[in-house]
Amino acid sequence: MHTLLFLLLLAGTHSATARTHSLKYFCTGSSQVPNFPEFVAVGYVDEVQIGYYDSNTMKAEPKQDWMLKTGSQYWESHTRKAFDAQQRFKVEMEILKERFNHTEGVHIYQWMHGCEWDDDTEEVKGYHQGGYDGEDFISLDLETETYIAPTPQAVITKLKWDTNKALLAYNKNYLTQVCPYWLKKFLELGKSSLLRTELPSMSLLQKSPSSPVSCHATGFYPDSAMLFWRKDGEELHEDVYVGEVLPNHDGTFQMSTDLQVSSIPPEDWRRYDCVFQISGVKEDIVKRLDKDSVESNREKPTDVTTTTTIIVAAVVALAVVLAVTGFIVYRKRNAECLPSPGNDPNVFKPLNPDAQVSNSPSETSS
Repeated sequence: MHTLLFLLLLAGTHSATARTHSLKYFCTGSSQVPNFPEFVAVGYVDEVQIGYYDSNTMKAEPKQDWMLKTGSQYWESHTRKAFDAQQRFKVEMEILKERFNHTEGVHIYQWMHGCEWDDDTEEVKGYHQGGYDGEDFISLDLETETYIAPTPQAVITKLKWDTNKALLAYNKNYLTQVCPYWLKKFLELGKSSLLRTELPSMSLLQKSPSSPVSCHATGFYPDSAMLFWRKDGEELHEDVYVGEVLPNHDGTFQMSTDLQVSSIPPEDWRRYDCVFQISGVKEDIVKRLDKDSVESNREKPTDVTTTTTIIVAAVVALAVVLAVTGFIVYRKRNAECLPSPGNDPNVFKPLNPDAQVSNSPSETSS
C-alpha cells in the first residue's frame, strides 16, 4: 500500500505559484514484529514530523520546539487519544487476521487521516484511509460520503460504516473543518521554519559524452517546486526525464531532470536551459546549457600550464628520490665500520628472560 508506509510522499504539481500545506497523522499497528512497538502514531505538517507516540513510551511528545507552544494540556489530551487508538488497533488487528485467515506471522495494520489546504484557492482535501499488510483496505470518499472497499474482506466494514450517518458526519466535519483549523494554527506556530523559502544551488552534470545532461537542484525549501528543460523558451517534454523530489538530511530538498543531448549539435546547446520554479518566488532560476558549465568525468585536454606543472613536479620528485638514495648509501657505508650484531650470540635474547611477547599493543596512560 504505497500511500500508507509511514509517510505519504506527495507528487509535485505543475504549478509552483500556489502552495499546498498538509497535516497528516499515521497510525501503525503491528503483530509479531521483532524490536518494534505494537502501536506507533506520528503527526506531520508539510512532511515535517511534529509529534510521536508509541506503545512502549505511552506518551505523546512534540518533535519540534515550536510545538511546545500548544501547551501541556494539548499533549496530555493526545496521549489519551493515542492510547485509545492503541487499544482499538489491537482489537481490529485480530479482526483483520481472522478475515484474511491469518493465524500467525508478521502483520501490519495502518491508518492515515488528515487534510491538505491550498493557500491560494483555499481548497481543502481530506484523507481517511486504512491498509493491511501493505495493501489498501478501505478509504473514505468525501464526495459521495461513502467508503470504498477494494478487497472482499473490507465489504462488511464498508456496509457497516456507510449506514452509520453519525460517524460519516463526524469524519467529514473533522477532515474539512477541524483538520484545516489545526493545520493553519501549526503553520502560524512554526512559520519561521515551515513558511520559509530557500533557493537551491544548481549544477549541470554529465558522466560521459554519450550520457544525458542532468540538471540538479539541491538545498531548496519547500518541496513544492518544479524543474524542467526549455528550448528557445518553450518547455520540453520529449527526451526528458524528471526525477522525484527527494529530502536532504538538513530538511531541504533536491531534484534533478535529465536531457538527452546525443542528438543535439554542439552549436545548438545554448538554445537549451534548465528552469527552476518554487512557490512564493516569482522569478525563475535559469541555468543555460553550455559545455563550459557542464561538470563531467571526461578528461580535459592538457594545456601548456598543466604540462609545465607536471614537469616541475617530476623534477622535484626525482630530486627527493636522489637525496633519499644518497642518504641510504651514506648510512650503509658508515654501518660497515661498526661490529655486526649477527656475530653476537646474545643479540636476539630478550632483555628480560622471563618476559612474554604479546601481539596486542600495550596500554599506556596519556
